[in-house]
Amino acid sequence: MISSKPLVNLTALISVLLIGCSQSEPLEDIKITYPETRMGDVVDTYFGVEVPDPYRWLEDDLSNETGDWVKAQNEVTAGYLMQIPYRAELKERLENLWDYEKETEPFREGNFTYFYRNNGLQDQYVVYRTNDTGKEELFLNPNTFSEDGTTSLSALSFSRSGSIAAYSISEGGSDWRKIIVLDAITKEQIEAPLVNIKFSGLSWHGDEGFYYSGYDKPEGSELSARVDQHKLFFHKLGQPQSSDELIFGGSAQQKRRYVSATVTEDDRYLLIEGAQSTTGNDLYLMDLASRDRELVTILDHMDSDTYLLDNRGSKLFLMTNLDAPNQRVVTVDASEPTQDKWLDFIPESADVLSASVGGGSFFAHYMIGAISRIYQYDVGGNRLREVPLPGIGTATVIEGKRNEKELYYSFTNYMTPSSLYKFDVQEGDSVVYRKSSAQFDAGDYESKQVFFNSRDGTKIPMIITHKKGVILDGKNPTILYGYGGFDISLTPAFSITNAVWMELGGIYAVPNIRGGGEYGKTWHDAGTQLKKQNVFDDFIAAAEYLIEKKYTSADYLALRGGSNGGLLVGAVMTQRPDLMKVALPAVGVMDMLRYHTFTAGAGWAYDYGTSGQSKEMFEYLRAYSPVHNIRQGVAYPATLVTTGDHDDRVVPAHSFKFAASLQAKQTGNNPTLIRIETKAGHGAGTPVSKIIDQYADIFGFTLFSMGIELLPHRELHEN
Repeated sequence: MISSKPLVNLTALISVLLIGCSQSEPLEDIKITYPETRMGDVVDTYFGVEVPDPYRWLEDDLSNETGDWVKAQNEVTAGYLMQIPYRAELKERLENLWDYEKETEPFREGNFTYFYRNNGLQDQYVVYRTNDTGKEELFLNPNTFSEDGTTSLSALSFSRSGSIAAYSISEGGSDWRKIIVLDAITKEQIEAPLVNIKFSGLSWHGDEGFYYSGYDKPEGSELSARVDQHKLFFHKLGQPQSSDELIFGGSAQQKRRYVSATVTEDDRYLLIEGAQSTTGNDLYLMDLASRDRELVTILDHMDSDTYLLDNRGSKLFLMTNLDAPNQRVVTVDASEPTQDKWLDFIPESADVLSASVGGGSFFAHYMIGAISRIYQYDVGGNRLREVPLPGIGTATVIEGKRNEKELYYSFTNYMTPSSLYKFDVQEGDSVVYRKSSAQFDAGDYESKQVFFNSRDGTKIPMIITHKKGVILDGKNPTILYGYGGFDISLTPAFSITNAVWMELGGIYAVPNIRGGGEYGKTWHDAGTQLKKQNVFDDFIAAAEYLIEKKYTSADYLALRGGSNGGLLVGAVMTQRPDLMKVALPAVGVMDMLRYHTFTAGAGWAYDYGTSGQSKEMFEYLRAYSPVHNIRQGVAYPATLVTTGDHDDRVVPAHSFKFAASLQAKQTGNNPTLIRIETKAGHGAGTPVSKIIDQYADIFGFTLFSMGIELLPHRELHEN
């Protein structure tokens, strides 16, 4: 059992040193001999242009040569990181701050109330439940799924009566899932697991069975082979998976890269969404009460994101950005559901809307400068009240079953640990349900939103958080974090790892750059395809703002991002290597000419375009593709690339090829390392123990690369 005693002396020591340190040259003291990486002779031709791909062989995740390369790289990286003098102290501080009990919002299923709990350092959250007398019992413990904690619980869904449960698991971080069905009363497994499931929800029809989505098992590598035809099935309880009914997909007319389904709470209707990309879907309706169960088209195009919110009898409530970039809620009768019959229920406004339902009410959740505001509506579309929130930050959606009288949500921001609140649907009152017990005093920190101009004059918001009293002298270690894609919004949220960084005296800054969803579809589209450079320009401008205002300087700035954010870091560090001291690209999309050839990568084409789309798009992608823009003899920043060997969303070959090229072409003393987590994927379900180890390495590498050294403990006491 790891001690939870606070490291008061260590924290004080590090804080003093970070604020008052002088830069030294520790990198010269650790010599790195990189593994030799074979260069092949593969050359691709795009529109008459030859493009070498010397590290194509690293794409083969089944080859022994790739396995040996991964092992050799990890040995070099571990050998370097273990020489950082304060890595162990960083890990211990992360463990100590992480070690507090955490719970999620409770939810009602049948005669039980369920919730997830982590007692502090458990690798995976555990599912508990209470009955009507308040007696608590363990329902499902994912920590027992595997000895090393790398098999995680992905989804948990209950039949309408709550008597049957289906849950999906991820093994080693893979996006591929298995579904296991339990008798929810006895907790006994009642049939064989379902397999070959990926990017799937679980939507029940009564107690009869559930809808799920999957792909045919690919030939070759399950982790990297391309998959592009999603299928929707209905699984009837008690029947083998081979008997499951194919509902949608599997034909040339219904070929979709992504398919999902939702059954209305009254079990009357099935809504099916089909998509070829991560943006835009068509929409279909099936009346489950009718004998023929004919599939009715609501939308026959993919020019919008539209999905079911709720129904009242035959009246459907749909969430859409069709003709409404900031989203709206519309109603339509199921007998004539086409868009020409739609009526506004919650009209579009100047702020980005997301909506939810619960307790017979509708909740309009707005982002105003990335900050939450929530309003409650009745079924007639009348605004009842604004939901009182405890401060400026992010509230999770308020949702639940139609007959519930109390609903739950959590609230957080960059310096406030998440606490749970109970909302009285009838009275509109919110009270604290469970306050966070994290040992972190938000009163010692400050967070503010600033605005700066990007290269083309567009005004970009950014939230900067740090300890009170920070001196703006350009010497503060700073992490600039970004994403900028796929309509995803970065809203203020507490993170234990970021809390440790700020405890150490570091600054954490997050700009809401184009490509995200903070200002609706227009903001998203401004960072896609032939406008993708806007995203990089916004991030560069954010770094320049932090330097200009003396929050930090190029010697103390680290850029961090994951997935599409890993691409962001890779592109910016190759365009402006002078701008930062440290680059931390995680699970990044680094080969923009070939990303669409792996797994479901072709579904990202709305944001990126593809190299075969046109000569113009090929040239645009090649101009910023991180793998293709590393230049011989350039002094790139100290770089720690991170990925997982089971990442089948952004396959690790992206990171492998980027790291290999950077090691071959880098000049100067800055290290170029790659840390490849084993039995881990794109991030979801990663065990807590692995996360703590990873961030001890990331923070240690970052500070050490900035020339920050800690004095022995005895010198603290002497001072």
